[in-house]
Amino acid sequence: MTTAGGGQQTLGKILFYNQLEPLSYEKHKGLGVSQVSNPFSFLADTHLVPLTVDEFGLAAVGYPIIFDTQSKTPLAVMGLRPGMNVFLGADGSLDPEVYLPAFARRYPFLPIIAPSGQGQAQAPSADDRVLVCIDRAAKMLSTTPELPFFEGDKPSRYTQEAIQFCREFDMLGRRTQEFVKLMEQHDLFELTPLALPRAKADGTPDQPQKIGEYLRISDAKLNALPKDTYLELRDKGVSAVMHAHLLSLGLWPKILSRAARIQAATPLA
Repeated sequence: MTTAGGGQQTLGKILFYNQLEPLSYEKHKGLGVSQVSNPFSFLADTHLVPLTVDEFGLAAVGYPIIFDTQSKTPLAVMGLRPGMNVFLGADGSLDPEVYLPAFARRYPFLPIIAPSGQGQAQAPSADDRVLVCIDRAAKMLSTTPELPFFEGDKPSRYTQEAIQFCREFDMLGRRTQEFVKLMEQHDLFELTPLALPRAKADGTPDQPQKIGEYLRISDAKLNALPKDTYLELRDKGVSAVMHAHLLSLGLWPKILSRAARIQAATPLA
């Protein structure tokens, strides 16, 4: 399935963000955020949202969790195609019962990793500096804010909490990368087609329509692991994550059902 852009982040194009700027007193001293209706309407064009492994337990009861075929990024499946998020109403309102990934909750803030090392690019480390940016195009930004970015010439409490959230998110991202490496190390991923059920004119089943493919953890490969290897993974705390992912895959019918209702309610062009 199409990637949701959850890999290594730079100041290039990143999911949801349209006008990234490093947060600074000089440029943003009069700005902040104010309450707006349907603040997560920016999800409307997105059907796949990156997740961290620490979120799997909460996310697994709401939608399937899959892995991108190229980056291996864990993704929350919130629809079947770009432009259809089945958890958003026509007015952009978010289903209040759905778990909202931290990747979306941090908006309009975004942490950018500034490596501490010099010279060639290297893997992220705990010493890297986190540069906090904002999406200047976010609709909740205001020049008469309810929550200003700065109080005097210092970051406001709201901004400090947002920066801390971004730092914590970066840490969770590292843990997620470590989990993916473990899955690759033990060859536990398998490529899986995604197909929509179809029926003939007389109502009998027809050949399913393939609309994409994704990576999942293979039950067969997991069950075939040597006992000591499985116990090693369990001791590293990843068995619960794997099983939450596998449990979530039973929610594909929920996504299909919601997508069908939206399609039925959409007027023909």
